[in-house]
Formats: sequence, C-alpha cells, structure tokens
Amino acid sequence: CRGGIVVICSDGLDRGDAAVLAAAMERLARLSHRIVWMNPHKGSDQAFRPSTLGMMVAAPHVDLLLSGHDLSSLEELAALLPTLN
Repeated sequence: CRGGIVVICSDGLDRGDAAVLAAAMERLARLSHRIVWMNPHKGSDQAFRPSTLGMMVAAPHVDLLLSGHDLSSLEELAALLPTLN
C-alpha cells in the first residue's frame, strides 16, 4: 500500500482490541497516500458520524468516508478515485 489509495469496505463493527486497530490504522495512514472508508451504514446521510468503537478509532486516519450501501456508491467511488492524487 506504500503511496497507494487504500479502500476499506466495512461497517466498522469491529469486535477486536481497539488498541490493535488504532495501531494498524496509524501504520496504514503512514504508508498510504489516502484512506477511503466505505461504510454501508452511512447511506445517503451527509450528517453521518461514526458511533461504533471501531469506526471512532479508525476515523482520525480516514481521509474520506463514503457510503457503501448500493451500486451507485461504488460508481461514486470509481468516479472519485482518479481525483485523489
């Protein structure tokens, strides 16, 4: 992922150790150019704020939080990727 754009598709309902996730996200943020998180719970809600522990731990390292709930959200990501340089 060194210098790449990392796309994470997850609902953020992590049940593991939050400290392990925080360390992994910190390292990923250092190695990658951008981190995009696609979360199906976001839907079309522009005011969505992560409330799960996993998402709250990851949020400081995420450059862009997108919806991942339908095909149009994947099309949005595809159109956006070339602009994330």
